[in-house]
Amino acid sequence: MSFRVAHSPSLQSSVLHERGWRRYAAQSPAGALSIKCMYGGAAHYETHLGRYRVDDGCFLLLNRGTPYTIAIDSPQPLESFCIFFAPGFIEEALRAQVTPEDRLLNLAADGKSVTADFFERTYPHRGALAPLLRRLRRESLRGQRAPEWWDEKMHRLAARLLDAHRDAHREAARMPAAKPSTRAELYRRLHRARDYMEASLDAPLRLHEVAGVAAMAPHHFLRAFKQAFGTTPHQYLTSRRMARARHLLTATDLPVTSVGLEVGFDSLSSFSWLFRRRTGASPEQFRRANRRAAN
Repeated sequence: MSFRVAHSPSLQSSVLHERGWRRYAAQSPAGALSIKCMYGGAAHYETHLGRYRVDDGCFLLLNRGTPYTIAIDSPQPLESFCIFFAPGFIEEALRAQVTPEDRLLNLAADGKSVTADFFERTYPHRGALAPLLRRLRRESLRGQRAPEWWDEKMHRLAARLLDAHRDAHREAARMPAAKPSTRAELYRRLHRARDYMEASLDAPLRLHEVAGVAAMAPHHFLRAFKQAFGTTPHQYLTSRRMARARHLLTATDLPVTSVGLEVGFDSLSSFSWLFRRRTGASPEQFRRANRRAAN
């Protein structure tokens, strides 16, 4: 089942809400600035620069003009909720609220010409954006709101997206580099590598491979990643793999061997040993305990 839920022809911005996807693959040419959300499973996106996994916990932000591919292979139906901004819409919102800080952050070139080149990465569903996205998704399912209601909410969404953009620039300003432009580029590269890791939890990853995604030498990448995120790439991968394993053991009926494969282990004994070390229980014990607690 696939349907378009809302469209604002006056702004040429749109909301596309689709349900029922299990398997899907497509290429999209350079399009609009967009927010990609997925619920009930995961979709994998790829651009010329990165690989991204989008699920219930995050959304993907792609700039205008970015071609991408999408692939879905899910045992259960997925729900896709995507928002596309008309050309110039975000710039109009930024022009209306430009601040001295924006000039310092290079978000505005001058009083007449403003730009907002977003960091292309996944963003967690939290902060001021999260409740608004939830409401838009809920109202799109109901399908009862007038176009002018969507117009107003798109302006509010643009304002909150710009707030998130400022927050990302503040994070980038804390990167370990001397020049602002270098800090911003380092931020892009490290997040690109982290998103690649998130999208590849089911595959073996070596330091040189992930460093290559960031276009950095392995030693430099290792040091910068630790400074930026407070953990090494290996520690981050292990933590995320164990978190995914706990979710799969609790929320699905996949055999333990399959869970291990889903989080990058080709050996059941290696997976079980690390899982027990991290949680104090074997995968089977963890599943039984959490199923009892849920009941």
